[in-house]
Amino acid sequence: MNRLRLALTKGRLQKQAVEVFERMGLDCGEISRGGRRLIYEIPNYPMDIVLAKAADVITYVEHGACSLGVVGKDTILEKGRAFYEVLDLGFGKCRFALAVREGEDFYGTYRRRRVATKYPEVARTYFANKGMDVEIIKIEGSVELAPVLGMADGIVDIVETGATLRENGLIPIETLCPVSARLIVNVADMKTKKEAILSFIAAVEKETGGERGAAQ
Repeated sequence: MNRLRLALTKGRLQKQAVEVFERMGLDCGEISRGGRRLIYEIPNYPMDIVLAKAADVITYVEHGACSLGVVGKDTILEKGRAFYEVLDLGFGKCRFALAVREGEDFYGTYRRRRVATKYPEVARTYFANKGMDVEIIKIEGSVELAPVLGMADGIVDIVETGATLRENGLIPIETLCPVSARLIVNVADMKTKKEAILSFIAAVEKETGGERGAAQ
């Protein structure tokens, strides 16, 4: 079997993915124990796991440095996709939401609205599909500050419980789309390492009950 390399998003998705892999029988002890290493060899399965930031997971898979990747749908929507999105893993669930200051009517005006977000492409696409001309302001840090400071009429952000919004006087008024972790595959490797990749996908699907995507 061809040895595979999988790019895994560091942080919360890493922990949840490792739990899945361990239930599948993969020895992920070295990863679970932590440390400063970024590449881990799975001793009882022909796979190496590369820990990376979400955006880099996509880059590594697109360029063939890794055959597979585990990354959130939020990053896929923002960064585009020159790869196969083959499986919804069913964990890391949250949603993209439009939130405004409590009591404000986002749609009750004809003036051009300003929306702050860490995800400008997601926001731009959403409002374009609604036929709205919206000014998008890119924020790198705490996007909740923008409406509080009067810089934006609303925000588009990832929402899990809504607690951070409430603490800053914001409420979600619209869901753009659901988000969860996805398994992605390099286009060329799906052909050259097809047997190994499909075997891994099947094992993950059996463990997670995930929904299949456009595997080729």
